Amino acid sequence: MSKRNSQTAKTAARERLRQERERQAKRDKARRQLIVAASVVAVLAAAGGIGYAVVQANKPEYWEAAKKDKLVEPAHTSGTDGTTVVLGKANAEKTLVMYEDPRCPVCAAFEQTVGPTLKKDLDAGKFKLKYVGATFIDKSLPGEGSRNALSALGAALNVSPEAFLEYKSAMYSKKWHPAETTDKFKDDAYLIRIADTVPALKGNAAFRKAVKDGTYDRWALEESKVFDKDGVSGTPTLKMDGKTLTGPDGKNAPMTAADFDTAIGAALKG
Repeated sequence: MSKRNSQTAKTAARERLRQERERQAKRDKARRQLIVAASVVAVLAAAGGIGYAVVQANKPEYWEAAKKDKLVEPAHTSGTDGTTVVLGKANAEKTLVMYEDPRCPVCAAFEQTVGPTLKKDLDAGKFKLKYVGATFIDKSLPGEGSRNALSALGAALNVSPEAFLEYKSAMYSKKWHPAETTDKFKDDAYLIRIADTVPALKGNAAFRKAVKDGTYDRWALEESKVFDKDGVSGTPTLKMDGKTLTGPDGKNAPMTAADFDTAIGAALKG
């Protein structure tokens, strides 16, 4: 190889080396810029996350905020804030007061065994039924299903008393009533699925909108205050003329149709 060719080869090699160093320098610079950018994004995200967390921590819970919502009283109610719910024939002389929490498993058992007998007596005009909805299970477990279901019951009551009773019965049925610790009633879609088993509520656009919009959320909160004010210790609780109706144990609500017949018969005579 001539000296000239040898020198040309060396020059070409140095040029390739220079170009490779420039490319590497550019890659290193780009990498540093990415690292810096990522760090800035991480800092901003952290700051934003902290800010979001602070906002969330100071934001009232939904049901706490619902206390300030506009109160909408369902149709077929009376009394302060529409919290008096009386069903049945107006000419019935006596009134059976019933306290229930939508999530209560004992209430579900009561409705499944005694509910049909109670409804038959109600339709026969033996007594009027004053319903008092409770939401204490939401506080004890906790959750929000009792309040949400009570709000949905308000939407059903706004349709008709019969729709209310049928919907309540469906909620407590073996098919639909969840375990006490499973807060399924917090889900509007689940409550609407149950409502679709009630002819007056199936596909009822106004009812569905009321459930989804929480139209009767504030009412549900006001309704549950009646239970708290009355000092009832549990559900289901049945009262007539201020006296608690019990089964054979003398403590709890009658849990069979026969025991209910005995208790309500005595109460109607008293």
